[in-house]
Amino acid sequence: MKKLINLAFAIFVFVSATAQNIPIDFEESGNGADWTWTTFENDSNPPLEIIPNPDPSGINTSSTVAKFTALQSGQPFAGCESLHGAGIGNFTIDESNSIIRIMVWKPVISDVGIKLVTETGWSKGELKVANTKVNEWEQLTFDFSTVDHENMTYDQIVIFPDFSSRESDNIIYFDGIYGEAAMPSSTKDLEKIEVRLFPNPATDAITIQSASVIRSYEVYSVTGEVVAAKKSIENPTINISDLPKGIYLLRAFSDEGTVMKKFIKG
Repeated sequence: MKKLINLAFAIFVFVSATAQNIPIDFEESGNGADWTWTTFENDSNPPLEIIPNPDPSGINTSSTVAKFTALQSGQPFAGCESLHGAGIGNFTIDESNSIIRIMVWKPVISDVGIKLVTETGWSKGELKVANTKVNEWEQLTFDFSTVDHENMTYDQIVIFPDFSSRESDNIIYFDGIYGEAAMPSSTKDLEKIEVRLFPNPATDAITIQSASVIRSYEVYSVTGEVVAAKKSIENPTINISDLPKGIYLLRAFSDEGTVMKKFIKG
């Protein structure tokens, strides 16, 4: 009986240490809206506001979003953070949660930073990705599989919405942290670059050929699930040997825009 109790306790501790409250969508029945968020290094530190979506169009038509006012007098690394031991919960990073996406609406081009922190305040530092659009919603992708987490357990997420020196106060909206990959809302971005995939159909690997420099890609199943992603591409060949047979969509990102291409895994 004692062994069974110890085993049950160990399972409870493991589950508790890996529970993660995601996606953070700021909806009344979801995650984030009723969490304690603290702003920092932003001069007078105006609080993070949870407000109706001011621009429910494009790729983000959700009802509620977070509003962060980045003050000109604030530090470039001004941001907001969830409360240790609450909100996002206690979790480790593995293949299932190493990709963090966030929707942002910004009036300027600048880096967005995301940092994960342990209960003791230890962190591997933030990852930064710049938005490419202004005054419309855009989804950014952060690949935390590139970090050696050393099996650390995190209990806090930190967001730097406007990681830059400022010439004015900037109002930033963000939403959908750890959300699903967004599909493009129109074809205007898809016409900016040309991409060819070969061979197509393919069985083991497929190669991206383009005159543009492809910075990253995401592969979607027909149901919209991301089944493969890579932030930095040195080798344009994608290993698809582990994917089931079927039809897939590749979304490629370059400095000129994005493009979607269909391919078949035979």
